[in-house]
Amino acid sequence: MTKRLLTKKEVAETVEILSGLYPGAECALDFGSVFELLVSVVLSAQTTDVSVNKVTPAFFARWPDAAALAGADVAEVSEVIRTIGMYRQKASNVVRMAQMLLEDFGGEVPGDFEKLQTLPGVGRKTANVVLSVGFGEQRIAVDTHVFRVANRVGLCAEPTPEKTELALTQRLPKDRLSDSHHYLIWHGRRVCHARKPACEDCGLSGLCRFIR
Repeated sequence: MTKRLLTKKEVAETVEILSGLYPGAECALDFGSVFELLVSVVLSAQTTDVSVNKVTPAFFARWPDAAALAGADVAEVSEVIRTIGMYRQKASNVVRMAQMLLEDFGGEVPGDFEKLQTLPGVGRKTANVVLSVGFGEQRIAVDTHVFRVANRVGLCAEPTPEKTELALTQRLPKDRLSDSHHYLIWHGRRVCHARKPACEDCGLSGLCRFIR
């Protein structure tokens, strides 16, 4: 039986409750430019933001822009980021990504969804984060927390991250997509855990379809 979704009114109420619970919710990655944001998001795949923030100060001190990173030795990059998951593959991806930024985009990060996804290591989630956080567009990026919480609560009922992204784009308030992305991540990290959600402490208990 298909889980009943929250109504349009309940969706808006859910966003308002989350905004009250997490008023300072924002991107947890440390960055000083759109280029640094892009690299940080690529490095954060299947790795915590905390782990990425530990390696990026030394990384960006050495390779502050696409021109510098494009000429880097992959082995040296690997050594700098070796404490994060899949560091060898990520090192190769970010060096090639910097080279493509120089070759195809004049060294600048493109503010275009399709063009971003031509870069190594950049999928829909990363492209959405960059456009939302770096370019100020209203976007919903679906990571493991957003996927879990959105489908568990009843904001949508979709089997894949991409379908969840498309459903949330339609169901969430258009001017709250980026905020909702951060709210859902924070709620997933602090309350709505994968294995043992803290339902007794959840501010959404009156709406959540999982609890009902």
